[in-house]
Amino acid sequence: MASKHLGNQTVALQSPPYIAATACVVGKKEGAGPLKAWFDFISDDSYFGEASWEKAESVMLKQCFGIACDKGKIAPSDLQYIFAGDLLNQCVSSSFAMRDSGVAYFGLFGACSTMGEALSLGAMCIDGGFADAVCAMTSSHFCAAERQFRLPLEYGGQRSPTAQWTVTGAGAVILKNGGGSGAHITHITTGKIIDAGITDAGNMGAAMAPAAFETLKAHFEDTERSPEYYDAIITGDLGRFGHNVLMELFDREGLGFPKTFTDCGVLIYDRPRQDAHSGGSGCGCGAAVLSGYILHNMLEGKWNRVLFCATGALMSATSAMQGQSIPGVCHAVALENIQEV
Repeated sequence: MASKHLGNQTVALQSPPYIAATACVVGKKEGAGPLKAWFDFISDDSYFGEASWEKAESVMLKQCFGIACDKGKIAPSDLQYIFAGDLLNQCVSSSFAMRDSGVAYFGLFGACSTMGEALSLGAMCIDGGFADAVCAMTSSHFCAAERQFRLPLEYGGQRSPTAQWTVTGAGAVILKNGGGSGAHITHITTGKIIDAGITDAGNMGAAMAPAAFETLKAHFEDTERSPEYYDAIITGDLGRFGHNVLMELFDREGLGFPKTFTDCGVLIYDRPRQDAHSGGSGCGCGAAVLSGYILHNMLEGKWNRVLFCATGALMSATSAMQGQSIPGVCHAVALENIQEV
């Protein structure tokens, strides 16, 4: 098993699982943004027909899971594991969404990096021979996250320019073993927790950027690949300010910052037209952008090699109120188009 390791943080999968199906469900604001064409379902109702925003998030994630299974013609009973998580306390959105699925379930918390974590664990599980098919998925909801982490929306709290807008969205990816054509997960670089000492919960991009830098640097060193190897390198979700910090860190090290770099939080909203401040955030941001925009571009052959680098601010409502710093983490997943032989 150790032979799969490249360096200290990266693994090269010997039997790369392939993306069998994807789905993404988003809210009205996200559906009005530049990625509208790649979402499977856009809801005009922030409650998704439920009595609370928290229940709405569970319904949204359950709907996303169902769409993914339908698109892939896969019954839930054909899955060995579900890897899922969200931002709410005890990850109740994910566990409540999946409580009737009948599938073995791993609940995860990596903040906004949860989709990268879920994909990593799911892919390693398949490559290790422990499963043939798994689902990696996650969600977030703007109103539910605001209620938990900040002030209730009714208070109308003022947002700083560095603040990001929690995406109302969910993404699901079904991974399968075998020689299917299309996007495969070939390499995984698991991030280390990096604490830059940022205490401002309204500037999570700056808190996560150093973790993204360290993971990217580790990936390039471990794999001996250059950034130019990839058609796109996409972090999520640093937002505009965090993305700028990451560029500065690369420049400071003399590594340069390739044009292939972008960020899910930058992509999902139209900043001049939509009031999203620094951009998108939340578990659902990277998950929805990956499940829709990124993987559709790979399916259409626009990109053949993509490095998806999900970032997370590992804070809680309690730690933020107590003034503790915000550690960051970033998990990188290499997606490469492989034709079935």
